[in-house]
Amino acid sequence: MALIILIGLVVVIGGYFVATQRSLVSLDELCKNALSQIEVQLNSRWDAVLALAKTAAQYAKHESETLVEVIQQRRGEQINTPEAINDQSSALNQVMGRLIAIGEAYPDLKAADLYKETMDGVKQYEENVRMSRMIYNDTATKMNRMVRQWPSSIVASLLHFVEKAYLKVDEEQKKSYPNLDDAFKK
Repeated sequence: MALIILIGLVVVIGGYFVATQRSLVSLDELCKNALSQIEVQLNSRWDAVLALAKTAAQYAKHESETLVEVIQQRRGEQINTPEAINDQSSALNQVMGRLIAIGEAYPDLKAADLYKETMDGVKQYEENVRMSRMIYNDTATKMNRMVRQWPSSIVASLLHFVEKAYLKVDEEQKKSYPNLDDAFKK
């Protein structure tokens, strides 16, 4: 009888171990996928910003050439960590701030249909990135709970699963973000 109880206990523990391992792997893959989605959205946003810089080139040749060079350098960088995503977002926002300033300096540019359409595209990509960041953080929260809560933390530590870093935006960085709605005012 004790042997049957022992075998039953081993089967239950083994089943729990396998189920927990599968859940951890699934969440880990969802986190990787979410980071990949953010990379795709950021690259699309870089493309839209590049189109905006090329549009602005007609009005402010030197400034836009510099921006085009910066965009082309940053656009190809690999983004596979939360820190890299934060760096890319910060760089994008700096470039957008400069492009908005060019738009402010040249009212004809700001009134151009291509400029307006491109700005709308940039805003849409910005929203896509925001949503992708939220999905990543939600998935990271689920993963981190499993890694930290008992008894799944035992399985996680045995299989070397670790907590995922969150994507964060500090208050100073938020203040430096350009308000794209302001680009259409005046």
